[in-house]
Amino acid sequence: SLNMKTKSPLFLIRIALIITFLMHSVPSIITGDVNGFGTMYLDKVGYAPYGLYIAWLIKLSHLGLVAALISNIGLRPMIYITVVILLMGIWMVHLPDGWFVIGGGRNGVEFNIFLILSLAAVLTESYRNK
Repeated sequence: SLNMKTKSPLFLIRIALIITFLMHSVPSIITGDVNGFGTMYLDKVGYAPYGLYIAWLIKLSHLGLVAALISNIGLRPMIYITVVILLMGIWMVHLPDGWFVIGGGRNGVEFNIFLILSLAAVLTESYRNK
């Protein structure tokens, strides 16, 4: 459980990942924006008629990652799934806008890269602490 990992130097990274993925999923689920992501974006870029379902799977996978980060149950597969989603986000959305999220640009890849490397650090720790 997360309590057992408080001695890990990655404990704060886990907390940051939990907060980030909660905030990247829960508000869009509550407001229904996840539906627009599916129908107004994913369907239009070639995933029709499955965009809505894919959008929901993405958001629910974020919640699955949060549960895995807290419980350490299914952590590795959830990290792999999330990294694939983040890489697809880079490819489909962020790469054309360059590196910067703000400042030198807008909507770039830097935040996704940071999340992927943070997840890689937690994954590496999970293999060391079998």
